[in-house]
Amino acid sequence: MPGSPLLHPTALYHNPRADRQASYGAERRRVLSLEAHATARRAIAAWPGYAPTPLAALPGLAAAAGVGRLWYKDEGGRFGLGSFKALGGAYAVFRLLAAEVAARTGGPEPSAADLLAGRHRSVVSAITVTCATDGNHGRSVAWGAKTFGCGCVIYIHATVSDGRRDAIAAFGAEVVRTEGNYDDAVRRAGADAAANGWLVVSDTSYDGYMDVPRDVMQGYTVMVQEVVEQLPAGERPTHVFIQAGVGGLAAAVCGHLWERWGPDRPRLIVVEPDKAACLYESARAGRPATVTGDLGTIMAGLACGEVSLLAWTILEAGADAFQTVTDDAAREAMRLLAAGTGGDRPLVAGESAVAGLAGLLCALGAGAGKELGLGPDSRILLFGSEGDTDPDLYAAIVGRSADEVRAAACAN
Repeated sequence: MPGSPLLHPTALYHNPRADRQASYGAERRRVLSLEAHATARRAIAAWPGYAPTPLAALPGLAAAAGVGRLWYKDEGGRFGLGSFKALGGAYAVFRLLAAEVAARTGGPEPSAADLLAGRHRSVVSAITVTCATDGNHGRSVAWGAKTFGCGCVIYIHATVSDGRRDAIAAFGAEVVRTEGNYDDAVRRAGADAAANGWLVVSDTSYDGYMDVPRDVMQGYTVMVQEVVEQLPAGERPTHVFIQAGVGGLAAAVCGHLWERWGPDRPRLIVVEPDKAACLYESARAGRPATVTGDLGTIMAGLACGEVSLLAWTILEAGADAFQTVTDDAAREAMRLLAAGTGGDRPLVAGESAVAGLAGLLCALGAGAGKELGLGPDSRILLFGSEGDTDPDLYAAIVGRSADEVRAAACAN
């Protein structure tokens, strides 16, 4: 029946280093913390257009899947950018610009309100930020650059769609297409930034580059705290199925809930495309591992071959399991949400947004529900990380445009 467990290939690896009784600890608080979250939330909540995104209950799909509750955090409307990435990249841009203004003027770091009001325009306008992207992070960085008034150059790799390129360029950024995959674009952005004196705003961390990715991840925790406040009184999820690229989103979810709820936090299953499963392979290796090749997947926002070291610091012991799903599973999950299974309100979910749902349904379809503790009393939390960020691809997969799905939702 529609919405039943999916019968697509999936691989599941139970993390032998998971430690549910471990305290969050000082090392992890240096990556993400509730204190730094409060700083990020104050800044982001002051931006024009800020509002919490909805947490949708999906009782029809939950019943069809055989679980008790299913919640979907719908990030498609975040700041009008179509994805949760607006919380990370733009926040990191603000933090970098504030630090640069202080360094160049000898004064204190300005607030977001100061930069929005143009009080340091002469300094900010001389700064250029840059990054590599599969689409959503670059759109966020470009939007942040336009919002706060600095220059921006974004690098995209060979298989990023023209639709995603155009969405970035719409915010005034220069967009450079490179050969190779995402990780090749990361290296090109870094080299050009060094040659031109630009500031790199990457969402992945590596030796010698930690502060900016930390700010990106901390911005994401604003979304997680919104969920904490939106859950029905007295109810908490028992499981989170969360998609991953370099791991920043998954680590933000894991770290925030770990520090806030301790051992009572939900089980966390990290889900990746089978063609770009760097975290899955890292878990199997017991250390950060690299996946090579073209990393070809429709889940473009997750097409990453190298793990963020900061994310690994949290996920190495915080993730309970790692899972891979196929593109076909993602396509079917998109259609299920668009159809509104069992009377649920239809939802527009992009290719990367549905990896968590695909992971849940594929695990059930593979008979892995018992080993993950899934059953009729389970309460599942999913993060719908993007809407139709590539409208043409969305319509080709779902068979209807996002506007048609939204119209159906309004008619329900």
